[in-house]
Amino acid sequence: MSISQSEDRFAAFRHAAYTKFFLARFLAAFAMQIVSVAVGWQMYAVTGNALYLGLIGLVQFLPALLLILVTGTAADRMNRRMIVAICLGVSAVCVALLLALTIGNAFAPLPVLAIMTIFGIERAFMGPAVQSLAPNLVPEQDLANSFAWNASSWQTASILGPVAGGLLYGVGPLAAYIVALVFMAAGTLLVLLVPKPAQRSANEPKTWTYLLAGFKFIRHEKVVLGAISLDLFAVLLGGAVALMPVYASDILTMGPMGLGILRSAPGVGAIAMATFLATFPIKHRAGTIMFIGVAIFGIATVAFGISKVWWVSALALAVMGAGDMISVYVRETLLALWTPDQVRGRVNAVNSVFIGASNELGEFRAGTMAHLIGPVAAVVVGGVGTLAVSIIWAMTFPKLRTIDTLEAPDKA
Repeated sequence: MSISQSEDRFAAFRHAAYTKFFLARFLAAFAMQIVSVAVGWQMYAVTGNALYLGLIGLVQFLPALLLILVTGTAADRMNRRMIVAICLGVSAVCVALLLALTIGNAFAPLPVLAIMTIFGIERAFMGPAVQSLAPNLVPEQDLANSFAWNASSWQTASILGPVAGGLLYGVGPLAAYIVALVFMAAGTLLVLLVPKPAQRSANEPKTWTYLLAGFKFIRHEKVVLGAISLDLFAVLLGGAVALMPVYASDILTMGPMGLGILRSAPGVGAIAMATFLATFPIKHRAGTIMFIGVAIFGIATVAFGISKVWWVSALALAVMGAGDMISVYVRETLLALWTPDQVRGRVNAVNSVFIGASNELGEFRAGTMAHLIGPVAAVVVGGVGTLAVSIIWAMTFPKLRTIDTLEAPDKA
């Protein structure tokens, strides 16, 4: 028998383990945003070469792709809480190394890229573990509520973190790294304070069949395949983040402050929607609502692309963020409910790579098309493509479209 979703807006926080986990994730995400801003600014100040900024992102993404079979297996066979704690501890060490390089006036591309590669490795392991740990900390009826708060936490860190990073870097890079180090260390401690939760694991031999179980499950479970691939192609086509500097500078003539407004707008919309969903969870027609969310994302992308008025553009970006949050809320809840705990780590490893690929390749797609046909056309074409994907996927995955409630499927 399925368990209905909780009506309590703060249901997830009624569980002490989740509260510690939530605070740890927020502090870690906030710290990483500070580090990203500080490292980017400092690298460009030292080298004057934008190529190194691209390499910083690349060395953090590649480990997730190259280690996909290892990271998912680790999350399924080992203590997920301890994996997250170790990864956050490694992150704290990396921040300390950046601080040491800065103090010693030794900040240079090679050592920094090596440190960021270590960041990428720990994030590759932490992604599947942290996504798989969350469902172990709350009962089934509070899962959707916890995912809404998780998403809100990440979006808040994404908005406030870069601002804090910029202000702290204005004081000095040492200030930025010291605050990030304190936050990362606090996050590590909080995770260690989370009691070890129950976790199902299968004592299967580490054969290729076991290692590839995540891919096999996704291929055969059409609900999960449809949800993950929908996000991949929707973000791949609809991403406009890479072109925001062009819009702020050349199209909307807003200047650097305007760029900050544009970058924050999607997060504002996402937080507002996440708060709404935590208060009024989706009760019925969840699959259809997810596709509507993706369609809203695409339509808002087109509106942003053609707008010449800054406040209209900012509003369109906020709507984009809200539409994306609807999709994320439903997709992540379905992924947790439809994936058995013993294979969850390997499935989330694949999901993490898909998310990373959609973001990285989406920026590449937008930049390349902008070079060929102009930024406005690139954004509009991408938005239309996202709208088309929502329609095509709704027809291709009818089981996903017709899902009614965000409850565990009846496997009987």
